Amino acid sequence: MTAETTNLEMLNGLSPEALLGWAVSEHGSRAALFTSFQATGCALIHMAHESGLALRVVTVDTLRLHPETYALMDKIEQRYGITIERFQPDPQALARMIAQHGEYLFFDSKEKQALCCKIRKVEPNTRALETVDVWVSGLRQDQSTFRAGTPKATFIKQEKRTLLKLCPLAYWSETDVQEYNTAHDVPANPLYEEGYPSIGCMVCSTPVRPGEDKRAGRWRWFNQLQDEDKKECGIHIHGSGI
Repeated sequence: MTAETTNLEMLNGLSPEALLGWAVSEHGSRAALFTSFQATGCALIHMAHESGLALRVVTVDTLRLHPETYALMDKIEQRYGITIERFQPDPQALARMIAQHGEYLFFDSKEKQALCCKIRKVEPNTRALETVDVWVSGLRQDQSTFRAGTPKATFIKQEKRTLLKLCPLAYWSETDVQEYNTAHDVPANPLYEEGYPSIGCMVCSTPVRPGEDKRAGRWRWFNQLQDEDKKECGIHIHGSGI
């Protein structure tokens, strides 16, 4: 079954577990969960494990993640008996960027922050996507205004092909995820307890203050910008938060 012949209406009506099961049954190793080990991604790993699904787990290691995130990755591998596929930045491209702009270029301008994300996150993610036909993601509608239109299933048009993107927990709330993870003792990043509602690279993700938006801690120095897509790294810029 190709992405173009997939029934999106059917997929959008499936439960999260059934959607994961369909992805593995129909696409095997060409389906993978892409996660940065936020709470939603960890919930999906647990769901797949509980369902006996051999779902690949892929992550982008920017080489600037928090030590707590690396420790969580190791814990998840041990807990679920899986090997996380880690895609890293191209060493030469990374070295050129740092030589030209410095290690902390993301402070200088929005354009340089986008460049850093492109080298460290978007390009490795693009390489990883070349290995799949079905991209499973932990995006949820309540994560930001920009992601509010996220469906469970949609097509992603690329230059030479069409990808199917699945967000099994798109309609879940943050409370739904928390309750599921607590009930099933799903491993969690300890940074959540320190006020980080959204966790990415060191420096570029910080705790938030009471009353702030959940993504206010991402690239905090750009909080004066009004467009929601300015608080995205570039991986999920496809239409309405997909």
